[in-house]
Amino acid sequence: MSNFSALQHEADGLSAGLPPLMVEADHLAASVSLGVHGRRRAGMGESFWQFRRYAAHDSSAAIDWRQSAKSQHIFVREREWEAAQTVWFWRDASANMAFKSGAVSKRARADLLLMALASLLVRGGERVGFVGMDGAPASSRLALTRIGRALYAKGDSALPPRAPFARGNQLVWFSDFLDTSALEAMKDFSRRGMSGHLVRIVDPAEEEFPYNGRTRFESPLGESDEIFGRAERVRSAYRTRFIAHGERVADAALRLGWTCTTHRTDHAPQSSLIALHAAIGGT
Repeated sequence: MSNFSALQHEADGLSAGLPPLMVEADHLAASVSLGVHGRRRAGMGESFWQFRRYAAHDSSAAIDWRQSAKSQHIFVREREWEAAQTVWFWRDASANMAFKSGAVSKRARADLLLMALASLLVRGGERVGFVGMDGAPASSRLALTRIGRALYAKGDSALPPRAPFARGNQLVWFSDFLDTSALEAMKDFSRRGMSGHLVRIVDPAEEEFPYNGRTRFESPLGESDEIFGRAERVRSAYRTRFIAHGERVADAALRLGWTCTTHRTDHAPQSSLIALHAAIGGT
């Protein structure tokens, strides 16, 4: 069996039985692909990009004399920059991410945004991978399939496992970041030469605290419960603490040169996807 045939066989095998997430993510990526652009820019490479007018800082070797002969101006031939980057993904698998007050859980929305962003990056020629998945990051449909399988693998870890990242790699981390140990882990990734992007997934009920009267709150892990006789009395204090926590996460990311985006599950995913793509360098 040829290398290509073996690769195709593996891709087909991995694809079998994958949930509709892949299809939904492809549709989402396609819906925003016209609103974003690839990472085309001048630089080292073999592919022709464009002609532009000669400038004083240009080398005479860059002049395209054939194109210049057709005009009264001197033109330079620019090649497209062809340095693909590697982008890793991680999605918090803890029980907190299963919470939902509406139709969409935090985990489901995180998975959709993750797969759609990975699809957009592959279309732009970038290498993508999921922390801990089988196989190396790649710019292929097979890489997307492996990420999809990794998302549905058994596990409940909020933090990504240690992996042999290369300096300059990027990490896109989807979580609610209610577990503050994630901030320490982020520092470790930064020390290893990685840049990153935090995607804070928030359910509207977590932000607004719309509860009234006697309300029982249960821990996702079943560790403890809390009953409030009149939940509305703690609404203001709760909202203040929730906002402060979000600002703490954003400030921690900013200090390390990372970005932090917040997405509410009752909002459409398109705008968040475009913002994430731009943050990674896909504009």
